[in-house]
Amino acid sequence: MGLFDSKPAIKAGDMVYAWTTEDQIAQKAECGGAVTGLLKYALTNKMVDAVLAVQKGQDIYDAVPTVVTDPKELVGTAGSLHCGTLLIAKVVQKFQKGSPDKKLAVTVKGCDLMALHELAKRKGVNLSNLLLIGVNCGGTVSPVKARTMIRDVYQVDPNTVHKEEIDKGQFIIEYEGGHKGISIDELEESGYGRRSNCRRCLYKVPREADLACGNWGVIGDKAGKATFVEVCSDKGAELIQKAVKAGAIATTPADPKGIEIRKKVEGAMVKLGQKWRKKDFTALKADLWNTIAGETSRCIKCYSCIENCPVCMPVAGNGKETKSLMVEQGALPPSPMFHMRRFAHISDSCVNCGQCEELCAMDIPLALFSHAIRSEADLAFEPKLGRPDYSN
Repeated sequence: MGLFDSKPAIKAGDMVYAWTTEDQIAQKAECGGAVTGLLKYALTNKMVDAVLAVQKGQDIYDAVPTVVTDPKELVGTAGSLHCGTLLIAKVVQKFQKGSPDKKLAVTVKGCDLMALHELAKRKGVNLSNLLLIGVNCGGTVSPVKARTMIRDVYQVDPNTVHKEEIDKGQFIIEYEGGHKGISIDELEESGYGRRSNCRRCLYKVPREADLACGNWGVIGDKAGKATFVEVCSDKGAELIQKAVKAGAIATTPADPKGIEIRKKVEGAMVKLGQKWRKKDFTALKADLWNTIAGETSRCIKCYSCIENCPVCMPVAGNGKETKSLMVEQGALPPSPMFHMRRFAHISDSCVNCGQCEELCAMDIPLALFSHAIRSEADLAFEPKLGRPDYSN
C-alpha cells in the first residue's frame, strides 16, 4: 500500500463486507456479487489460468460444472443453485490430470473442500495450484426430490420456477406469478428439504479455503447487497487486496453485530446438524448390520458408489482385478461384504458428501451408513479428517 492510501491492508483473519463494482455482475449475482467479481479479477489478471464454477443448465435443477477461461463468461456462473448436488472435487482432479501446471480458481462448499484435502493426501490433487473460494453452505436439495416437493407441497408447477434460495430458515421459490417460502424444518419433518447428508453436516463455513464467503451476518444498508468475506489465508488476502486496489470490488469492515449474528447462525446450523445426527444414528444403531444387509440387498453392482466417492480409490492400474476380488462375478445382489469392505476402506475418511447415496441407482442410503460408521469411530479414536472444523 502507498503512503497516501486511506484503507489499511486486508490480511488473513480479517472480516469484511464486499461487493462487485460491475453492474452486469451485480444484476445477476446474489449478495452483491463479490465472489464472481473476485473470480473475474483473478482470471483477468492471470492470477489463475481458469475458473471452475457451476452454472445453470436447462433449468434450476440442472447444475453444470464449467471451466471458464474467458473472463467475460463468468457472469453466466453468478448466483447459487441449491438444487445442484455436485461434488466439485473430482472435477478438479480430472482438470489437474489433464493440465497439471495450470492454476485454477474454484468455488467450494465444505464437502468439496474436505474431499480436496483427502485427495491431496492421496496425491490426487495439487492444492498449491488452487485458489479456493469457499461458500457457506446450509445444504442442497436433490433435484428429483425438489421437483416433487415443489409440485406436491408448494402446489406449484416445478417447470415454472426460475429461482430458489435458502434464507432465514426457509426454502423459497420464485415462479411465474409469485413466490413462496416454507420452513426447512417443516419440509424435512415431512421427508422433503435438504439431502440427508446435508442435514447431518457440521461444517458450514469452509475456513480452510482462501476466503469464506456468504450472506450470513450482512446487516444494515448492506443486507442483500454485499457478501460477508472472512479472509482465511495470505493467498486470499492478496486476491481481495489487489481486487480492491484495481476497483474490481469494494469493501468495508464487517459490522461487529453482523459478526456476532454470523456466529449465531453458524451455531444454530451446527446444532441442527447434531439433532439430525442423533435422530439418524440412534435409529440406525438398533440393528445396524441387519439394516445394512437388508438395504444393500437391492444393489445391482453398478459401482457408482465407488466411482463417485472422492476417497474410495481402487489401486492404480488394477481396477478390474480389484473389483473382481470385492464381488463374485455375476452375483446379484452382491454379498453384503462388498459394501462392508467399501465401508471399511473409507471409514476413517468419509467426508459425508452424499454422492454414493445421491447417485445410487437403487436408492440405498449409503451415505447414512458410511457416515454413521465414521462418526461412531470418531467418538473413540482421533478423527482422521484432521482439523476440528472437519467434524462433518
